[in-house]
Amino acid sequence: MKRLEEIFEGILWKSRLLVLFAVISSILYALALFMAGFYEFFVVITKSSIKDYEIFQKKLLSSAISSIDMFLIGTFLLIFALGIYEIFISKIDQAQRDERSSKVLFIRNLEDLKEKLGRVVIMVLIVIFFKTALNMKYSTPIDLLYLSAGAVGISLALFFTKKKEIGQ
Repeated sequence: MKRLEEIFEGILWKSRLLVLFAVISSILYALALFMAGFYEFFVVITKSSIKDYEIFQKKLLSSAISSIDMFLIGTFLLIFALGIYEIFISKIDQAQRDERSSKVLFIRNLEDLKEKLGRVVIMVLIVIFFKTALNMKYSTPIDLLYLSAGAVGISLALFFTKKKEIGQ
């Protein structure tokens, strides 16, 4: 019975390697998003005409926001991949030794990963809100009230994440 238990526990322990599928696919998705973000920038710069500066400016801003959104989601996926790799597989030794590595990439447990990913999600939501606010048509005063309420909500989200960081 003891031998059967050892075999079963060995299989259970090795099953953590299934996480590698998530790590690899997250890195590939991040790469695709970074390329798409760059492509978004490249297309607007090369295919837009500056004849109507106001339209060009709006396209440029919208494209920049879309690129930032893709870069942030790509960053989210990279942090996720590194985090679950460190939690389930092994610490990344090169990151530990490199003085240039940031504390964002050091993840000790699922709570650390959740906190770091939550901050990136808040940034993505801010970018989406900004893009929506830029493209929205403000025809009634209630539209401006909704915009203001959204800005207050974003400010509160940033305040509470910073407050937790400070430890208050």
